[in-house]
Amino acid sequence: MRMASSVVGRFAPSPSGRMHLGNVLSALLCWLSVRSAGGRLVLRIEDIDPERSRDEYARLIVEDLRFLGLDWDEGEGAGGTHGPYRQSERTPVYEEALRRLDAMGLLYPCFCSRASRRAARRTHRTGG
Repeated sequence: MRMASSVVGRFAPSPSGRMHLGNVLSALLCWLSVRSAGGRLVLRIEDIDPERSRDEYARLIVEDLRFLGLDWDEGEGAGGTHGPYRQSERTPVYEEALRRLDAMGLLYPCFCSRASRRAARRTHRTGG
């Protein structure tokens, strides 16, 4: 009797525009890798950039993947037991994890100045 595969792959596009060839290649490679291992694929939408993320782009990503014949076992449009599948909806999950780490004494404060945090954010936005 063959045991079920424990392989779980994830494709997590940002809905900040239409799919491009890099997205398609990433999705295809993920799909091929998971399917060849008999695993499960999760589609999670990385919509944590509120300035650029749009619901219509998330819908188009799902449509494009389906058009390409790529399917997923869990996630956006498919449901599942490990949701939510939009990153912006996972805040309570992360807050609970932070509460547990804090209770265990495993968090430490950040001593960065507000100016250094802003500078880091600017660098990230410009691709530096």
